[in-house]
Amino acid sequence: MHSSNAPPQNHLLAALQPDKYARILPHLELVSIPLGQVLHESNSQLRHVYFPTTSIVSLLHVTEDGASTEIAMVGNEGMIGVSLFMGGETTPSRAVVQSSGLAYRLKAQLLKDEFSRAGGRRSCTMQNLFLRYAQALLMQTAQTAVCNRHHSVDQQLCRCLLLSLDRLHSNELVMTQELIANMIGVRREGITEAAGKLQHAGLIEYHRGHITVMDRLGLEARVCECYKVVKKEFKRLLPEVIVPHSDCSGAVTRDPMHACHSARQAFVH
Repeated sequence: MHSSNAPPQNHLLAALQPDKYARILPHLELVSIPLGQVLHESNSQLRHVYFPTTSIVSLLHVTEDGASTEIAMVGNEGMIGVSLFMGGETTPSRAVVQSSGLAYRLKAQLLKDEFSRAGGRRSCTMQNLFLRYAQALLMQTAQTAVCNRHHSVDQQLCRCLLLSLDRLHSNELVMTQELIANMIGVRREGITEAAGKLQHAGLIEYHRGHITVMDRLGLEARVCECYKVVKKEFKRLLPEVIVPHSDCSGAVTRDPMHACHSARQAFVH
């Protein structure tokens, strides 16, 4: 398996204690999730949790009339399904793939069993890690609400683009104006105007749903403080994770287990 598709490419999985990682590794299933796929609907029973590696997922709040607004963004730094260990089985948000790619899927019950496993302080490591992530995600949700209320559409668009870039290994994004409008919670015409301003300033190039960031520093200078607040809080709450290297065969060398273990890694389309 190529290292770019290995479980440790997800920062939460990479930060697990070796014994915890070893227990869930055989149950991790590599899946391909396309743009627009709904991983779970609001108030639905969570059957799986997802750990993105090369994909990005938007958590959206959907109103009774069908309007939606993004409340948080999840990529290789986190997971989809925190309500499972926060005391609930459902969540009012909808999880929709914002950027297609890969993720590792784990059955919800397996995560719950591992999370509640007894055994002293070492067993608390996974709980502490995931709860810190949940706190960071809640903070991102709160900051997004502030941003949507008080900052301009082009500032919100800059925030959206920068948060997406942080979770990808490219300066190119596939994001239609309709998708961005649904994420930010504004009319499509507002996104067209905001994207036009950024393109006129030479910060991005936009063509038929493809956005190329030409000047990241320019976006950072133009974005509101919300981007830095979210980034700073994630860095404070979550450990620094060094992306594992691979040997000449392409096997991840995070620990010897990767060289001999044959986890279920079939793609699900």
